[in-house]
Amino acid sequence: MSEVMDFESLVTLYYGSLYQFAFSLTRTEADACDLTQQTFYIWAKKGHQLRDASKVKTWLFTTLHREFLNMRRKVVRFPHYELGEMDHELPSISPAMVNAIDSARVVELLAQVAEPYHAPLSLFYMEDCSYKEIAEILDVPLGTVQSRISRGMNQLQQLISEVHASGKAAGKEAHGER
Repeated sequence: MSEVMDFESLVTLYYGSLYQFAFSLTRTEADACDLTQQTFYIWAKKGHQLRDASKVKTWLFTTLHREFLNMRRKVVRFPHYELGEMDHELPSISPAMVNAIDSARVVELLAQVAEPYHAPLSLFYMEDCSYKEIAEILDVPLGTVQSRISRGMNQLQQLISEVHASGKAAGKEAHGER
């Protein structure tokens, strides 16, 4: 691979999105910093082996995710779901619910989504990765990525609906309504 960019430029370009992904996985600043730094350390040692310069982003995210899995020493792998197993379509979120909840709260709710769905949702919605990129990063089949995003969105939408419903109830109580 020809030198795509110097190390400093690579860090400048990808540090923020890698850190954000790491934070969404670990949910702690220290662990997210460690994972991000470890990813760049591995790049400094092995990045020269990458043959296709267009795959730098995927390589970095894949490396970070693998390091996360190593860090967690996960004994039980994520369950495998085929797209054909999907029971129903995603429910829609009303504009009133969208207006009632801010993006910071959605990110908080994303942290409550079950483990197998968390990484695919974060990569898709927060890092704008394609399904194919996510499949490569997480080392799972494309159908599994689609299934996990769909199921994760169902969980996230349920959490948003619960927040919206509890907000309405609290508002009525504050105004003396029932």
